[in-house]
Amino acid sequence: MPPKPLEPLAKKLMKGVIVVELLGVLGAYGLFHMMNNSRDFRNTVNRRFPSVLEVYYKSNEWAGIYGIRERDQEAWSAKQD
Repeated sequence: MPPKPLEPLAKKLMKGVIVVELLGVLGAYGLFHMMNNSRDFRNTVNRRFPSVLEVYYKSNEWAGIYGIRERDQEAWSAKQD
């Protein structure tokens, strides 16, 4: 029985989907790592994409890590004065 003509296409598409998902996971981890280590980067994210920073704060609060938002606000307000 000859192979179905769509089988190679389906395999390529599945590999492509897996690669895209891996890149997305690695990108999300990289963004989290940068935001977790740099208050200046969080300030940049706050100015450009405030909803992304809100997700970062919420995920930390969900994980039981509190006070990052407040410390950031204090540091940023002290910088402006």
